[in-house]
Parts: sequence; structure tokens; C-alpha cells
Amino acid sequence: MEKNWEILPSVDKDKVDALSKAINVNTTIAGILVQRNVSNFDEARQFFRPELDHLHDPFLMLNMEKAVERLDSAINNSEKILIYGDYDVDGTTSVALVYQFLSKFTGKLIYYIPDRYNEGYGISQKGVRWAAQEGVNLLISLDCGIRANEQIDLANSLGISVIVCDHHLAGEELPKAEAILNPNQPQCDYPFKGLSGCGVGFKFMQAFCVKKGLKQDQLNEYLELVAISIAADIVPMVDENRTLAYFGLKQVNTNPSLGIKALLQSGKLRHPIDISNVVFGIAPRINASGRIKHAHLGLRLLICKDEKEAYNLAQELEQQNGLRKNIDHNITEQALNLIKENNQQAKSTVLYQEDWHKGVIGIVASRCIEQYYRPTILLTKENDLATGSARSIPGFNVHEALIACSEYLLKFGGHKYAAGLTLPIDKIVPFQQAFEQIVSQTIDEKLLTPQLVIDSKIRLSQVNFKFLELIKQMAPFGPGNKQPVFCSDEVMLMGHPKIYKEQHIKLRVKHFNDQTAFDAIGFGLAEQFTKNYHNGCLFSIAYVIKENHYLGMNSLQLQLRDIKFG
Repeated sequence: MEKNWEILPSVDKDKVDALSKAINVNTTIAGILVQRNVSNFDEARQFFRPELDHLHDPFLMLNMEKAVERLDSAINNSEKILIYGDYDVDGTTSVALVYQFLSKFTGKLIYYIPDRYNEGYGISQKGVRWAAQEGVNLLISLDCGIRANEQIDLANSLGISVIVCDHHLAGEELPKAEAILNPNQPQCDYPFKGLSGCGVGFKFMQAFCVKKGLKQDQLNEYLELVAISIAADIVPMVDENRTLAYFGLKQVNTNPSLGIKALLQSGKLRHPIDISNVVFGIAPRINASGRIKHAHLGLRLLICKDEKEAYNLAQELEQQNGLRKNIDHNITEQALNLIKENNQQAKSTVLYQEDWHKGVIGIVASRCIEQYYRPTILLTKENDLATGSARSIPGFNVHEALIACSEYLLKFGGHKYAAGLTLPIDKIVPFQQAFEQIVSQTIDEKLLTPQLVIDSKIRLSQVNFKFLELIKQMAPFGPGNKQPVFCSDEVMLMGHPKIYKEQHIKLRVKHFNDQTAFDAIGFGLAEQFTKNYHNGCLFSIAYVIKENHYLGMNSLQLQLRDIKFG
């Protein structure tokens, strides 16, 4: 797929030179840091050396005092507390964190995760009624609840207090909960809006520690869960998230819990574990239980205290993840064929098949975007209704588009770039037409071509191990702090390219008259390259720099993001 290269504009040269001297780095690295709002020694020290002391005061979050007082009262009065979380990675890590931490202070604690297929997303009426039967006095919802008005009304009528911990966008009217913790709710002045659901739960427990005069170490042992939620939910890797992810990844690599350790072993995931390993290795395995059967399996692994049990649970998750991959592959093929058969020139995609597996259609929607770059919704049949997942492209708010089409929907909710929705089956066609109309009228045409943001244009001779070491210290990477992408013009092909699996390509490149040459690998770029190249041809490459380990030897490798000829 053709990409538009957007090379970030040069920043203030005086700032770059001053930072370069202050922290003793080359001007290319200094320029990237200034682009990321790091422009002096103190900011650079905080960026490269995060500290947990840098976290914001949790009591800056609206309703935090009220929430902590209600929790403290429940514990002091031996009330029964239910920890209620969603079935995805963010939800299960949230429950694992809060449940394990509060277990240190009360034995009157149970947890609940809704069934994706029987109950759907978030707080369910079934879950509330179950809580009442169990004698629950306080329900703490995690990664859900901000739109559960009817369900919380039901809880109130059954004598159950509710504290909502969420990060999703609120509806027009907030639920009548005892307290709502959500940095994105109206009137909340909390300085960072990008927390994951687990991050909000962490801030709640952090405030509880402050209130009770507890050492933060008791809470910090669960930072691996916060890091996993941040990576899996693709929230901004800036501010508090970057600090939490930094220390959480340290724990994953040095002292993981039994469950995470078993997961790393069963998945054959190699150290060191970074955010990419979490996104593509850890998160899909935790998610597999909620997609294929029930998320209880993933949660049980995360809170497991027995090594043998952890190993068995991890093996079961491995099997479920393999099944998920097969289902994912088959539905992706079907969806791509449907797009080919229908209007490939449309500005959006809305597809419905009644037998598609509800647990994977969100993943498949993302795969469709990789091939047909436009907002995409996949729907399947459940309980005589159409239910599904929406995914968007950078720059287009799919949640606002759903609001504009809400007359056709029974319920929906989510983020700017991802949402869930339910509608009557007989409304699918008019919804499809309305969604296409809204997207066509509101989307900027430029957004329909992928943008490849490039941090800096450099010569290959600048690339060395010291250069890479500085880049690695900018991790953890994610939205808002992505791994730097570089481009180099007029690089020359050395020898012949090697093709792998008909779609991947390996090259050796250098600049003319330069001695410095590198291996470069381009995943999915074989066709694009082989139809344009000839011996000695010159072209431009966009890439990230990686370290390659092979047969005990370390070398630098360029991982290509795109190739341009002419």
C-alpha cells in the first residue's frame, strides 16, 4: 500500500544545539528529543530516567477522596466487595491488580468478569443480580461502567454501592454511582487524560495507600499489570503511562509474577521483553481466553500463586491462542473477499456475517484496515441482534461517527479509534449507508492514505551502535513516543535481493562512495521492490534501526517501513 512520507519539520536550531551540548548527544538525537518536548537538561533527565515520584497526585482526580472514603468504610465494616472488570486485557489486568492488592486488607473480596457472549461488554444486569445474590455491598467497576446507567440504577435499587473506575468516553448523562473515577469525565481536571483502565485502578489504589499511610512498595509489585494494560490498550506512551510502563517492564524482565513467567515460557518469548513483545506476545495470549471461551482463565493465571497451576493455565491459554489465530485467519480471508466483491472505492467498510466469531472480529477489522485503509466495522449475529467492533484510522474519530448514526444503534461505546456497537439486524443496511455517508462527508481525503511519520533524514554513515544505544534509551515506545523512524535518499542496492515467503525481502544497501553498508529487511515489501528494481538502482528507504543477534554475533539491521523509487 502506498504511503505518504511526512518528514517532521526541523526544530529550533539553537534549542537543538543547546540540548546536544547539555546532555552530550549528537544533534540528530537532540532534534528528535526537542520534537518530543524535551528541550533542556532537567526534562532530558526526567525523560531518560523516569521515577515513580514523577507520578501525579491521585487526589487531583475528580471524586478520588469520596471513592477512597467509601472503600475504607467498606473494609472497616467488613462489607463484601466485588471487583468487576471487562473481559479484555485492560479489564483483566485491572481486576488482577485491585483484587490482589485489596486482598491484603480484607477477606471479604470476590471478582467478576462478564461473559463476552452471554452478557457483552461492561457491567451487565446479570452481573449486578449475581452480586446481589452474593450479598455484595460495594461493587468496584474497572475499565467499564461510565455508560452503565441502567445497570448502576439496578445496583442502587438492590442496595449495592458502585464506584466506577473507567477511562472510556462518557455519555450525555453520567451514571448515578457513589463515585466516578475517570480522567475523561466532564469537570475532571486531572493533568493526564491518557490512563488505561488498569491505570485508573492503580491511581485509586495509590490514593488508598496515601490515605492509610501505606508504603507504595506494596502496590508497586503489580506494576507489570499496568504496563501490560498500557501496551495492550494502545494508550499514549507519554507522561504517567511512560513512567508506569518503564517500571512495569523492568518487573516483567527481572521479577515477573508466576503467571507472567509461565506465559513467557509457554509462548517462548525471549528476553528482554519490550512493549512490542507485550503487544504481540503477552496480550494476545491473555486475550485469547475471553475471545474463545471466558476471560476467567486469563485472570486466574494473572493472580495464580502456584507454579504448577500457572504452567498448566499458561499451556491452556497457548492452545486457545492457537485456535484464535486459525479463526482470525479464516474470517480475515472472508472479510477481504467481501470487500473485493463490493465497493472497493468506498470511504468506509461495514460487513456482516452471522456466523463470524464475535471474539475476533475486532482483530479482523484491524487487518482489513491494513489492506483497505478506511474506518471499518465488522458485525456478527448474537441473540438475534447484530453486534460488532469498529476500528478507525489515525485522524478520524469513529466514536463521533457512531454518535451521528446513533438512531440505528441500540448501544455503543468506546474510544476515538475503537468502539463496540449493537443494532437490530434489519437496521444493518441503513446503518451501513448512513455510516458511509457520514465518513464521506467528514473525513479528510488525505487520511485515506497511510501517513508514515519520519523523525529525521540521515545518511547511513551516521548509524552505529552508539547511535542505536541512545535510541533504545528513549523506550518504552508507543503512541506519542514512537520508535524513531529515519529515511535515507539515494541508497544503492548491493547484489540481488532475497525474497522470503513471496512477500518479505532482504537487501544490502549503502550510499554511493560510502563504505558503510547494512542489511535491510522489509516485511511485506517484496512485490513493491521487485517490480521496480534493477542492478545498481538508487532508491529511498524509511526504516527503524534494530540490533540483530545471529550465531553469537551482533550486527545492526535496518527494518524497512517503506521504499520509494524515483
